[in-house]
Amino acid sequence: MVLSSKEKWYPAFFWIARNIWANVVMYGAGFFPKITYDEKIVKGKSYMLIANHTSMLDIMLMLKVSRNPFVFVGKKELTKLPVFGFFYKRVCILVDRSNANSRSAAYKKAKERLNQGLSICIFPEGGVPDDISIVLDNFKDGAFRLSIEYQVPLVPMVFNNKKRFPYVFLKGTPGVSRAKVLPFISTEGLDKTDKNQLKKQAYHTMLSHLEA
Repeated sequence: MVLSSKEKWYPAFFWIARNIWANVVMYGAGFFPKITYDEKIVKGKSYMLIANHTSMLDIMLMLKVSRNPFVFVGKKELTKLPVFGFFYKRVCILVDRSNANSRSAAYKKAKERLNQGLSICIFPEGGVPDDISIVLDNFKDGAFRLSIEYQVPLVPMVFNNKKRFPYVFLKGTPGVSRAKVLPFISTEGLDKTDKNQLKKQAYHTMLSHLEA
């Protein structure tokens, strides 16, 4: 509670969330993270982290992927979850995707955190698809606008948590929770006119690995 009360203490909060909280949740529930990297995340650099989103477990697995402190941009509905929701609303950037003002405010807050040297994590599908047969839903624009504006590398990755812990009652099994970090996509020299092409490139890169 103390470390989540001020932005300047966020790196310490992140360390605890990554090295204690995520481990207790994942190993305690029988999920064993296994992460492979096509390219390594460099200490001290800012990135835009993106992944497919199919499970509440995605948040904990994302914490295990990066040692660099990052801030989640996520839907405000998660604040209703006990314990998790309390900290989530104190340290994450919340957005009501149905409200234009909320989306604009979240975008502004994300820019502030990038200015502080942190990374940002966005699940670009904008939520978990209602149809579980969908491998990868269409992407929203936010992650790609920000990564171009701040010229930070885009880090696409894919998770297998739909198999481990999906949003379906009585589905899923304990086991290895896998994350594969794919080659980074440079945004150096890009401008806003390149946003759609960048989004398309990231989408097809992630989809091809999920289908494989």
